[in-house]
Amino acid sequence: MKLIADSGSTKTDWCVVNNENRVVARFATQGINPFHMTEETIRCILKDELLPQVISAFVSFSSDSSSITEIEFYGAGCTVAKIPVMQSLLSEVFPLAESVIVGSDMLGAAKALLGDKEGIACILGTGANSCLYDGEKIVSNVSPMGYILGDEGSGAVIGKTFINQLYKGGHSDFVSVFEKETGLTQADIIQKVYREPLPNRFLASLTKFVDAHIAEESWIEELVVDCFREFFRKNVKHYNRKDLSVCFVGSIAFYFKTQLEKAAEQEGYLLGKILKNPLG
Repeated sequence: MKLIADSGSTKTDWCVVNNENRVVARFATQGINPFHMTEETIRCILKDELLPQVISAFVSFSSDSSSITEIEFYGAGCTVAKIPVMQSLLSEVFPLAESVIVGSDMLGAAKALLGDKEGIACILGTGANSCLYDGEKIVSNVSPMGYILGDEGSGAVIGKTFINQLYKGGHSDFVSVFEKETGLTQADIIQKVYREPLPNRFLASLTKFVDAHIAEESWIEELVVDCFREFFRKNVKHYNRKDLSVCFVGSIAFYFKTQLEKAAEQEGYLLGKILKNPLG
């Protein structure tokens, strides 16, 4: 059997596929990013979060985890330097796996969205990324630069932009609504962003509030559309391929599809497939 993973900064989705290419089990763990996480942290996630779920699922259909002979892991932070690290850790936890393939989350997204067809594949989740894909490999990639220097259109950047506009954009009448519903104060936000780990996850979590109020507050919808327009301008534009449809995977693209469609139209692009996650 084959174990396949799609890992973002917030969550990792796993599935087991049998010899007939049918999904027989699904799991979820926290996100794994070898660029930002230590080997020991990743090892703990694999052993303490993933492995017990795998063992439990395999018991239910009278098998064991040694039945996993192939692993494919596509994730954020899987750079050329970090691929051997992930391969080693996965082999450690699943020592009988004969094949362990590790690739970027962008490659996994392109395969899920386009298969063997040429196109532009994009990720809009906690982070953001894009590529020009030729049906087999990534032929061009604009560096996303992370949520501080880039990641336009991502959950983290939408959250960051929302907070900026909330407190500095003349929407003081809406601050009390936000603070009452979220239980957060401005001091709490400063603490979580500047003094606690994984501020990108915190900022992305604010998109739930954004989504809940986007229909009633026009400035919030304009903010989200503008964030997506920046994604097209700073990333997709550089591929110079307006003849190709632009496909997306990720929770932000999925839940803010209406605003993404508006941004694509305003920037002159045709949207293709939109998936919540590559594993379906």
